[in-house]
Amino acid sequence: MKNLFRLCCILFSGFIFSQNENPNIIFLIGDGMGLSQISAGMYANGNKTALEDFTTVGLSKTYSSDNLVTDSAASGTAMATGVKTYNGAIGLDPNKNPHISILEICAEKGYKTALLATSSIVHATPASFYAKVPSRKNYEDIALALSKHSVNLFFGGGKKHFEKREDGRDLIDEMDSYDFVKNLRQLEKSTSDKIGYFTYDDEPPRKLDDRTPALDEAVEIALEKLKAHDQPFFMMVEGSQIDWGGHANETDYILSEFKEFDTTLQKVLEFAKKEGNTLVVVTADHETGGFALTQGSIETGAMIGKFNTKGHTATLVPVFSYGPYAALFSGIYENTAIFEKMKSIVK
Repeated sequence: MKNLFRLCCILFSGFIFSQNENPNIIFLIGDGMGLSQISAGMYANGNKTALEDFTTVGLSKTYSSDNLVTDSAASGTAMATGVKTYNGAIGLDPNKNPHISILEICAEKGYKTALLATSSIVHATPASFYAKVPSRKNYEDIALALSKHSVNLFFGGGKKHFEKREDGRDLIDEMDSYDFVKNLRQLEKSTSDKIGYFTYDDEPPRKLDDRTPALDEAVEIALEKLKAHDQPFFMMVEGSQIDWGGHANETDYILSEFKEFDTTLQKVLEFAKKEGNTLVVVTADHETGGFALTQGSIETGAMIGKFNTKGHTATLVPVFSYGPYAALFSGIYENTAIFEKMKSIVK
């Protein structure tokens, strides 16, 4: 009976949105964002989060092919390509065979594509959607892959890997089909089909240290630009530094990054509700820090947590979904199934 109900929900969801066979897909990843990080962020934010408006919740198994505890490269690759791989691999299976990503599948189907991150754009998670390299540390090879790719819009740090290279090449100069913008105003005004926005030369700083521009503002502009093409689109957005707060074992770092990510989620939900035919999926690649929320006050927003590690953990992570086919994302499943579920709705 339970499975029958789930199937009816999926079919009903698909029927409602059958007027457009290819819904927009917005995939948001809170790197390192386990349930405790979400709980602390919610309570610190006045006991509310945009995640409460999502209609479906599932759980994802995050382990990699060679370790119970995954890294961002293996987990990013699993979600982007549907293949479990070894820690450190980008876009490759354990035998180092390349696999096509959901972004690339969407592009082949006529979707516009975008990648936005609060890390460098060559960091493990965003790289998993366009690069095929044996090690996440091969930043110059990852940058070269992006320079040859067809991503319509990207936003993130890491400019130095494109222009201050050991091979002497200036990839930015070679990427002559791109309009490289330097601020949100230029991003908003650009009419180019391909836009690059390097936010920092290396890794962007913390939100606590005044990182700009705000992720939610960039995503809001990017959504309007993608919408203007009058074609379906795939967008991946990473709140990268929730993970870094976990590695640092700093609760305030986690909270500040989650709050910006949550504001971004709210902007995305507003877009999806207004425009319709937009699937929004939110998850984490893994949990970081073994974070436990032990004390706090909803009234003041002060949260106190304890950490079990400065690394990642193997705990299940939640998956939230909203929009057409959201019911597909209920239940407990491998992180590779996230790719399969998104792929199944791209006609």
